[in-house]
Amino acid sequence: MAVLVTGGAGYIGSHMVWALIDAGEDVVVLDRLSTGFRWAVAPAARFYLGDIADPDILKKIFIENDIEAIVHFAGSAVVPVSVADPLSYYDNNSGKTRALLSAAIKAGIRNFVFSSTAAVYGQQQNDLPVKENASLNPENPYGQSKLMTEFMLRDAAAAYDFNYVALRYFNVAGADPDHRTGQSTAGATHLIKVACEAALGKRDSVHVYGIDYPTHDGTGVRDYIHVTDLADAHLKALQHLRRDKGSLVANCGYGSGYSVLDVLNMVTRLHGRSFKIHMAPRRPGDSASVVADASLARQVLDWKPRHNSLETIVQSSLDWELFLSNRNIDDLHSIHRALAAASF
Repeated sequence: MAVLVTGGAGYIGSHMVWALIDAGEDVVVLDRLSTGFRWAVAPAARFYLGDIADPDILKKIFIENDIEAIVHFAGSAVVPVSVADPLSYYDNNSGKTRALLSAAIKAGIRNFVFSSTAAVYGQQQNDLPVKENASLNPENPYGQSKLMTEFMLRDAAAAYDFNYVALRYFNVAGADPDHRTGQSTAGATHLIKVACEAALGKRDSVHVYGIDYPTHDGTGVRDYIHVTDLADAHLKALQHLRRDKGSLVANCGYGSGYSVLDVLNMVTRLHGRSFKIHMAPRRPGDSASVVADASLARQVLDWKPRHNSLETIVQSSLDWELFLSNRNIDDLHSIHRALAAASF
């Protein structure tokens, strides 16, 4: 029995593939490589180049592999782009997932783990941390497209022999401790990635948007989760489904937050190099504080984070940036192609 990972060449997806391989799973990856990298895929996984909505590639995968479960990461995830081009997000995140779901259910695949987001909550007026039963008010097409998929999953589970876990995660950061994969996308917008690049001289500066929030230092507070812990949460979700425990929607975060300046100070302290910081006005729609209540995942999935400190997250991010700086990307492509060829 095999697990299909869509978007398995991307940042989070590639970590999930390695986690599955480390756990002894048989893994199949489907990715169109629009933002992912072929070299980031674990060599032991079987790779298919294609789109999740292509019926021909899905048919081929289902014929050639005994797929038991799907872990679905493929999609678009840049909020400003979703605002500028909303229909592309509804197509790529919602419409294509509907096609994947339909094909999976027709093929008799019962278990589905979905990469959702805290963006489904939008601005919250109630006390933090945010629980799963909080109001759902996504404020951009990205969050709305993910919520649409959650609705599709809910309705599919009610109508068919099908179960799912949707994990709503907060601010993902960090990299594989063994340097096998990490955030490698050029022009990434994640704060910790940006700050690490600035510390290494890959960027001129870092912008801080908003210094007058009602937080301990005036800058926005976020719940950062290490990507390795997040991959483990997906493994726990898969085990939950295999035990026929039913469908579930759960947050993934640590329940505590760090401000923008907390992050920048940590990067400076660990790397020992300062960088330019530009203070800018608040951006529309940004919240003062976004922190998860992840007690449900801990209790129901028995999820036990192991990398839940800002220092650990930042250090792994810096280590990955240094690794990328010391290795030519073409060499990485050649190395991983050779490893992939040797695995078949």
